[in-house]
Amino acid sequence: MTEVGAFEAKTHLPQLLQRVSRGERFVITRHKRPVAELIPYRQRDAERIRAAVRGLREFQRTHRLQGVSVRKMIEEGRRY
Repeated sequence: MTEVGAFEAKTHLPQLLQRVSRGERFVITRHKRPVAELIPYRQRDAERIRAAVRGLREFQRTHRLQGVSVRKMIEEGRRY
């Protein structure tokens, strides 16, 4: 990933945005320390998210460790 100083990023923002729209990624730095990333925007895939949640719920229903459910382990972990 290419590093770009904050001043340069401000000065050349339209050109950077054009490059980002083509898939490039940049790390914005201030005094050579990373402070932000400029990356292409991705739309959320709602169906993919719903499928992941369904998969996690199914996993929770069907997996037990020595008779203890995943939910029980989570609840016990919150107590400590």
